[in-house]
Amino acid sequence: MSAHRAQLSRRGFLGGSLLFVAGAAVGCSTVPTGSGSSGAKTTLNVWFHAYGEAGTQQAATRYAESFTKANPDIAVKVTWVPGDYTSKLNASLLTDGAPDVFEIGDFSQALARRGQIAALDDVYGSVKSDFSQGNLDYMTVDGKVYGVKSIDDVMMLYYRKSALGKAGITPPTTFDALASAAKALTTKQNKGLFIGNDGIGDSPVLAVLSNGGDLVTDGKVAFDSPPAVEAVTALKRLTDDQSLLLGFTTDWWDPSALVQAVVPMQWCGLWAMPAVQTALGDDFGVLPWPALKAGGSPVLRVGGWTSCVNAKGKHVDAAKKFVQWLWVDQTDLQKDWSENYGFHVPPRATVAATADKLAKGTAKETVELAATYGKHVPNTWDSEVSTPFNAAAKKVVTGQGDPAQLLADAAKQAQTALDKQRS
Repeated sequence: MSAHRAQLSRRGFLGGSLLFVAGAAVGCSTVPTGSGSSGAKTTLNVWFHAYGEAGTQQAATRYAESFTKANPDIAVKVTWVPGDYTSKLNASLLTDGAPDVFEIGDFSQALARRGQIAALDDVYGSVKSDFSQGNLDYMTVDGKVYGVKSIDDVMMLYYRKSALGKAGITPPTTFDALASAAKALTTKQNKGLFIGNDGIGDSPVLAVLSNGGDLVTDGKVAFDSPPAVEAVTALKRLTDDQSLLLGFTTDWWDPSALVQAVVPMQWCGLWAMPAVQTALGDDFGVLPWPALKAGGSPVLRVGGWTSCVNAKGKHVDAAKKFVQWLWVDQTDLQKDWSENYGFHVPPRATVAATADKLAKGTAKETVELAATYGKHVPNTWDSEVSTPFNAAAKKVVTGQGDPAQLLADAAKQAQTALDKQRS
């Protein structure tokens, strides 16, 4: 997923030795490449969240070794951070032990406004136009670009072809059809749809966007607008029908509920497709979250991970050099990172064009759907802004108050947080 969540990453919790920063357990750390007899003058600490796909930590370490081989004066320590990555990162950024380079899930302009991350326009050089304008806009604050995307993660609806076919159900293309299908596919043993263990997942955001609404517009919270209220209120039907899987052993980012036939429909991500293909063969398809009604638009969620440089670190120039080398210049490594550890879309267009595993079958269909219907959340959508919305949406779908009032109250809280970002 876009690991836009502050809680445990979709890629899972990896154990291992712990690196301690300012007294807090952070994560597994490698011996710096280029240390010892090489005489490196600078050592960069580079943070990754704990990706769960096999081989990712080894790949990140291998990339660091290749960088140091090309730049022997710069050693790189890869720190692999399990658990609540976002909270650990935010805590570290308040200390002298903050990483020089770190990845973040959904980009937050608040980091740029606080002077925590460095502008990276110079890192892109002559290939800036090879990155999508949407991604560049997403990471732009006051005319400067503050990150380089390492992967684009696409999130969509998976369904079992055989299960829907047996029930005589056409893959749903409207919200009404989705709700009806989920109810019809629910039995005494199984539920029809999995969108998250909390019963909402990304669905409130998806619903608002699918009804022509916005979350934030021009610095103003917009999720209390009539289209947004209508969209979130519609989600209550899924709860009322008791067609949602709740409290599964893994959350929506893991495809286990789908591949184990616990549900026939699940919101998940492109990263899971290799596992889904292994388990189900051709017995699956993908869909966007459907438009709420005529006049709306289907939605696929586009997240991913962005590499940033600590503007307050001691090695800003060397950190920029690492980010440029890995996520701008090394197209072969970018392709490896996107294709061989789950499926992800390479942010550079020319690299994406050579990603053979994404150029066929359902993976290709997903990439094409994302190009048409993919949406980022706003770069102001941090936890302080999104939490009131999600809490209100949870109350709406469980019938705990008037939807318009709940969302209006949440909007006031979110606007205070939003104003604070710009102060």
